[in-house]
Amino acid sequence: MQSALVCVICEPDAVNYSIRHLRFGWGALAVYICLGIGLETMHGFKIGWYLDVGNEARRLMFTLGHFHGTMFSLVNIAAGLTIRSVEGFRIRNSVSYALIGAAILLPGGFLLGGFVTYDGDPGTGVWLVPIGALLMLYGVIGFALGFKGAAPGGPRPKKQK
Repeated sequence: MQSALVCVICEPDAVNYSIRHLRFGWGALAVYICLGIGLETMHGFKIGWYLDVGNEARRLMFTLGHFHGTMFSLVNIAAGLTIRSVEGFRIRNSVSYALIGAAILLPGGFLLGGFVTYDGDPGTGVWLVPIGALLMLYGVIGFALGFKGAAPGGPRPKKQK
């Protein structure tokens, strides 16, 4: 209910995209923070499966997955706020889903690649990383192009009571 009040002058599609990215971004951020707590716990308790010298690839993959997941969650939150606050901003549905897909596939590829390692090399899950990277590139370019129709005056004007 509150989101409809905040964005009264937004087009219905803009509100839906904004809520989609905000909901996903905050949810994913919670998941990746929990992952970070798990990694810190394994580090604190000196779990060999995570810290042994032979598991450097695993530790690197998990760290990369945690970092990229956290950052892409923040990108989705920024996307939701951008859609909501810039007048005339328009994106395609595929751009919206690309940003969300990238926040799942790229960090997920790192995490899956770290679960099973082969003599210092990541597992086959790491093949999701380039797909996620291409989705993120498409999403970011799509968002950049979304500013073409934006009003030069800046943010949306507040509705007077």
